[in-house]
Amino acid sequence: MTKTVLKIILLSLGLYTSQAMALLPTEVNGQGLPTLAPMLERSMPAVVNISTSINVRRQQQNPLMNDPVFRYFFGVPDQPRQQQRNSLGSGVIIDKDEGYILTNNHVIEKADVITVTLSDGRQLNANVLGTDPEADVAVIQIPADNLTEIPVADSSTLRVGDFVVAIGNPFGLGQTVTSGIVSALGRSGLGIEGYEDFIQTDASINPGNSGGALVNLNGEFVGMNTAILAPSGGNVGIGFAIPSNMAMTIKASLVKHGEVRRGLLGVTTQDLTPELVKAFSLKGRQGAVVSRVESGSEAEKAGLEPGDIIVAVNGQDIRGGSNQIRTMIGLMQIGDTASIEILRGDERKTVQATIGKPKRPQLAGEQLHPLLKGVNLGVAGRGQVEGVVMETIDNRSHAWRVGLRPGDVILSANRFRVRNLDELRQVVDPRSPLLINLQRGGEAFFVVLQ
Repeated sequence: MTKTVLKIILLSLGLYTSQAMALLPTEVNGQGLPTLAPMLERSMPAVVNISTSINVRRQQQNPLMNDPVFRYFFGVPDQPRQQQRNSLGSGVIIDKDEGYILTNNHVIEKADVITVTLSDGRQLNANVLGTDPEADVAVIQIPADNLTEIPVADSSTLRVGDFVVAIGNPFGLGQTVTSGIVSALGRSGLGIEGYEDFIQTDASINPGNSGGALVNLNGEFVGMNTAILAPSGGNVGIGFAIPSNMAMTIKASLVKHGEVRRGLLGVTTQDLTPELVKAFSLKGRQGAVVSRVESGSEAEKAGLEPGDIIVAVNGQDIRGGSNQIRTMIGLMQIGDTASIEILRGDERKTVQATIGKPKRPQLAGEQLHPLLKGVNLGVAGRGQVEGVVMETIDNRSHAWRVGLRPGDVILSANRFRVRNLDELRQVVDPRSPLLINLQRGGEAFFVVLQ
């Protein structure tokens, strides 16, 4: 096949570009054989395998087994108190000079040891620089010595139908490459992550691919492989990747602060249904309607009102409804200014709103249970396990007298796991004694309030 013939074929398919011709050699030993190998040879060294180990304390079903005297008299052999759990995933080197690796939070979450295996076989221990569980992004660091980083592309230029290649470590097999196209853009509302703006692709993504690279035909990083839709447990041609723009924005915050300092606009929106479109006399379903504006919020100061239709934020049209707005605001930092374009009746206008500090959820303990009177509860912060934290305790209260202290984290109540205040509300009966499992530092214990 000559270069001219290949060009004609690509032109007929609408695929011809100068980059495509450069990346697809037309002849090998006199025979036409297009290949992605040259591009992959440049990209693959920047994709790493990540293995983690977590030490989990074993729980004996029979409490007598924990008694050394019982075990001695009955000849019960000692058993290890901890067991190790291992998992595998992938990562992408995005800064060779600093040794920064981008991966998914769920790949390294709660890991005691993180081991990175490079394409040349080197194994290095990594440190966590920061994590963002809400968007499932994490940055880890390895010693910067003869590393290869991946060039980053602007993911906003992606189009449905663009060719992409997924590189990762599926099922722990080692570096594996799969190819496909961009199937859809801006996927949200899937309930996979707190903030979603996924690239959907049919390039095969399987367990272990998480954190790996989705690259274009130039070998540039356009997304981070994150999740799959797999009713049967395997790949069915529907995979999701976090766009590079979103991942790199979060990366910058994680490197600088160790966390993402998300702010609050103070507005609640809802998707436009056909009924709402008709009621507001709109021409289409683009945008989302403001259903509530918090009193004293930055949204109220900016002049937003219930019934406003948000059609664009920072110049980007809202086509994904409320989820798109939530993700866009969630990627902004406290103090940033959001330019919000709205429809109000027949008027189209733009307002400027500053992203404010979030209000920490908190309530008095007596609102849940009378024996928690004098206790202010909030959500456990960064660096702590998920649960409800006792932020302040009146030293004259019953809770103080039974030994509760500020900083204690409620892990369960009445034998139900609780991760936030809503879950705690659901399992507490104000008329009955309250059994709570607390964590204090590295220790955990039960307390009965009665």
